[in-house]
Amino acid sequence: MRQALHAEWTKLRTAPGTGWLLLACVALTVALSITAATAVTCPSTGCDLDPARVSLTGIDLGQAVVVILAVLAMSGEYSSGMIGLTLAAMPRRITVLAAKAAVLTGAVLAAGSIAVLASVLAGQVILPGHGLPLSLADGSVLRAAAGSVLYLALIALMSLGVATAVRDAAAAIGVVLSLLYLFPIFAQVVTDPDWQQRLQQIGPMTAGLAIQATTGLNSLPISPWAGLGVLAAWAATALMVGGLLLWWRDA
Repeated sequence: MRQALHAEWTKLRTAPGTGWLLLACVALTVALSITAATAVTCPSTGCDLDPARVSLTGIDLGQAVVVILAVLAMSGEYSSGMIGLTLAAMPRRITVLAAKAAVLTGAVLAAGSIAVLASVLAGQVILPGHGLPLSLADGSVLRAAAGSVLYLALIALMSLGVATAVRDAAAAIGVVLSLLYLFPIFAQVVTDPDWQQRLQQIGPMTAGLAIQATTGLNSLPISPWAGLGVLAAWAATALMVGGLLLWWRDA
């Protein structure tokens, strides 16, 4: 396993787009979060916005970059033909996938931590001037911040699983982005309140981002940690299907 981890870390670190994608994840997440915090307007009577969610708005965009990074980590090997060399050097295919998942998760956790911390700190500076106090010393805000980092890591694992199953980069990115963004759209289109709630409860993005909520928890379609658990189930399923297909199919 150690050799597989070293090999996957070397491939991820030396891939030409890895550094730029991680930097883009941080930059876009922080930029959108600052824009959202700056755009907040509250009447003199106060507003019902969740300050933690406002300060973490950039996660909605940063996750798209994480999807691209995770998909390319696997599909790039198929497009370049390197997958044959990888599996020849390490015949245990599940070990290869596990090592790739571990290395990718570490990189996304590092970038996600920077992006989330910078976004929340910016919110602490900007939002109080708009009547929305925010502090990392608050346990619920800390949970929202830590959960957002875990959210990005789970998005990466789900994307890796899909890319392993689909192989083609464009198709895999399309599948993952559809899973993320179509559920909220369908939930808005559907008129039945029960179906709206079900779609929000099972959608990987709508459920997973419940971890950011710090106010109005009783009105959420799913509780914060349960929502993150739904996303974890999506990621585990994608990795399981991808692993089975990797083991069963020819390279």
